[in-house]
Amino acid sequence: MDRKAPLVLTAAICGAEVTRDQSPAVPYTAIELAEESARCFAEGARVIHLHVRRPDGSPTQDRETFRAAILAIRSKVPEVIIQVSTGGAVGMTVDQRTEPLELDPEFCTLTTGTCNFGNEVFSNPFPVIEAIAARARKHAVRMEIEAFDAGFIDNALALHRKGLIPDPLHFDFVLGVPGAMIGTEDRLDFMRSTIPAAATWMVAGVGRYELPLAKAAIERGGHVRVGLEDNLFLSKGVLAKGSWELVRAAADLARESDRSLATPEEARRILSVPMRA
Repeated sequence: MDRKAPLVLTAAICGAEVTRDQSPAVPYTAIELAEESARCFAEGARVIHLHVRRPDGSPTQDRETFRAAILAIRSKVPEVIIQVSTGGAVGMTVDQRTEPLELDPEFCTLTTGTCNFGNEVFSNPFPVIEAIAARARKHAVRMEIEAFDAGFIDNALALHRKGLIPDPLHFDFVLGVPGAMIGTEDRLDFMRSTIPAAATWMVAGVGRYELPLAKAAIERGGHVRVGLEDNLFLSKGVLAKGSWELVRAAADLARESDRSLATPEEARRILSVPMRA
């Protein structure tokens, strides 16, 4: 990848695990998600990685809750790429996890392996991965491969050879989850050494790994995901005021490395995500 190519920033603004007990900035409602998306876009994010919540903050993959959030975000920032999660929350079924795909979104995640996830297990056996990928293909949704560990990449490449994950491949290395691969630069370098040369990649560092890995990815020509889903703190002991502040920090790192931020049009070209009609 071109080390000076425009940087695509993704904002993971909500997630399924973090709550307002941990940070008052976590958005729950469609309006809150839209307002946070607009703030992140203003700071340079071109992709919103979207989970949704019930009014009490509990995670859901309900199609209509996603519809309300997507419509609200589109009303605020029509240019932004909206990426729906098919990971949902630990323990959800395939049918639950794929409800947002029924809305024909432009972009989604596809997790290609199973790992410990804190004290739980994020279960993705091959029948589950293949079922989610098939539903994404049915709705012509661009897939981002989420790899929490090295074997996830091998699984994705095997599915790609079978025609279940189409070209062009795009990977998100999610590093630092307790129970999966640690978030150090040597692990990042190993992960990116195992993907095809033509693939694009980004990194999502979890917790204290978020901004150091963002800096490492920027220097290596990759792309970056930040946000409250992955990390609540701007620095040790200092809560971020919102995902927008973490996007700003990543954008500052890009400027320090002389990398421009992608325009909305450049982001769509780099990620091969065309605008839906």
